[in-house]
Amino acid sequence: MKVVVLDDDPTGSQTVHGCLLLLRWDVATLRRGLQHPSPLLFVLADSRALAPDEAASRVAEICRALLEALRAEQAEGRCRHWLVVSRGDSTLRSHFPLECEVIARELAPLLRAQGERGSGGFDATLLAPAFLPGGRTTAGGVHRLNGVPVHTTPFARDGLFGYSSSDLAAWVEEKSAGRLPARSVQRLGLAELNAAAASADGLAALCARLAALRGNPVVVVDAERPQQLAALGAAVRQLTAAAASERWGRPRRFLCQCAASLLNGLVPLPPQPLTPSALAGLRRRGPAGSLPGLVLVGSHVPLADAQLEVLLQEPTCQAVVLPVRRLARVLEGPLPAELLASLEADWLQQLEAVLHSGRTAVLHTSRGELRCASAAERLRLGQGLAALMARLAAAVVPQLGYVISKGGITSSALLRDGLALEAVELQGQLLPGLSLVLPPAEAPLPRLPLLTFPGNLGEAGTLRQAWLWMEGAQAAD
Repeated sequence: MKVVVLDDDPTGSQTVHGCLLLLRWDVATLRRGLQHPSPLLFVLADSRALAPDEAASRVAEICRALLEALRAEQAEGRCRHWLVVSRGDSTLRSHFPLECEVIARELAPLLRAQGERGSGGFDATLLAPAFLPGGRTTAGGVHRLNGVPVHTTPFARDGLFGYSSSDLAAWVEEKSAGRLPARSVQRLGLAELNAAAASADGLAALCARLAALRGNPVVVVDAERPQQLAALGAAVRQLTAAAASERWGRPRRFLCQCAASLLNGLVPLPPQPLTPSALAGLRRRGPAGSLPGLVLVGSHVPLADAQLEVLLQEPTCQAVVLPVRRLARVLEGPLPAELLASLEADWLQQLEAVLHSGRTAVLHTSRGELRCASAAERLRLGQGLAALMARLAAAVVPQLGYVISKGGITSSALLRDGLALEAVELQGQLLPGLSLVLPPAEAPLPRLPLLTFPGNLGEAGTLRQAWLWMEGAQAAD
């Protein structure tokens, strides 16, 4: 079974390894991805960085190309069994249910052609926001971060994706503006999943429960342990395969809206081949030894502020600050290109000076979330800042040994726009949730290690810890 993950942010592959992350989605690129030996294929939609109508348009574009690619692959006897995942944020910041509805609409022709039934072609949408390495769990239908209801955390006050309830049924109703009432949301509880993990009879009961779903309801998935998601994954694989017709009458089709942990249940992977020290050892070297690193911090959440503060206490880390208020005035004012070019030249000079001294350059936006007049203005500002950081990073790539990029929009702009990559290869996790990727060998730039670091992940010292690993000083205090 090929699991195709439409990722709304480039950090979603934070629990897996050995697969491709595509940064473009023309049919030829998608077919190459579908033919890759990994059972997983990530496609970076980066839709969280877009307004709702733009996000819907992009997801539709990807799905139409995917539809054509799957048809072509199936005509040649490949990709008979497939599953689509909408990978979203484990702190519930996403365009839900919008993206799932677009996926269901656009892929319905393929499902109908294969004889599937159900609303939009899917039997159910499984909502599983648990990200267990990051302390995101769901129990009794309530989503928590380190035991605290997630609606009480700063993530729920996000200017674009805020919400008021940690009860996922109520969250679905709120995010759908009442179109999907809480009473219509079903739940897979911990008891069912524990039973499925414990015995063949329990797994059969879970399969029967899933096989009975019709009409594409939203089903909230509880999860506190990997074994629970592994049992769900086993049931989904059984029901998706053609052999399901022998017992259940027809293969079933599920759409998943989930964070990273369910992916490990859907696709059991062997252990990561590279240890953290081996991943850190991918750092590029020059004639005189290891090349210096660059850290990008675009994320503005309080956790990112704390991590940046700890990192900058290191004497060999030097900050280059992009003042957000000043940039907002430039980007929204007259002649933004001319004014920005002058400022950009000055910041590039600062970056090069830090790198020439052998220190780590830490390029970050000034802290705090600037209040904008509208959501559209805020999105434009965020995209403008990310594009600026990507250009500055790209300008110094030949001098770099590695890059750590903190924040989803920041990382996406770096990979797709700054470095102009079509795909990257996921090597594994340096620390839980922190994925190291490499440009492919044929890319028009050296194989620069790129560590994608979610804005909402870790503790105050995690960014510094990742930097120490890349610097070869993992044992330091």
